Amino acid sequence: MRHTRPVLGTDFCYGSLDIAVADSFEADADAAIAALPAFERIVSSPLRRARQLAERIAKRRKLALNIDPRVREMDFAAWEGRAWSAIPRAELDAWAADFLDARPHGGESVRMLKRRCREAIEDYAGRAGDTLVVCHAGVVRAVFARGCDADDFKTSIGYGETLIWNRENGQPGDRR
Repeated sequence: MRHTRPVLGTDFCYGSLDIAVADSFEADADAAIAALPAFERIVSSPLRRARQLAERIAKRRKLALNIDPRVREMDFAAWEGRAWSAIPRAELDAWAADFLDARPHGGESVRMLKRRCREAIEDYAGRAGDTLVVCHAGVVRAVFARGCDADDFKTSIGYGETLIWNRENGQPGDRR
């Protein structure tokens, strides 16, 4: 499940920056929660925009909340909090030229993100019962990416939306 809308718009790179949720959180959270399937455990990114939603869900479902740093958003280091248009074109081009391993921002590479996120999801998928993981779009894209090209990381997920992990093939199933 992706967190609800944050205070910063899509024009900003906010990755692992711990930003608040938008003023619409109450309504957004209620709508997202109403669409959830059954599950036995809940895990959240430590970042506030995911954790706040996860805490609300855990309280409603009377479940313990587990915080897992492996499902936090990608660390963009020097790019965090900057408008995408303010990031030097040469840095964006360097990232595009070596999408999987470049780190022109000084933070994580996409390969690093994919490795830690897949490890977490496979860990939860290997347990009995279903787990709800409240996380971020980058995490979802990394988990469902089949290959290593930028086009493989284009799984779309809206704010407050849930994609069901298909245990048999590791791909998205139902969308809620």
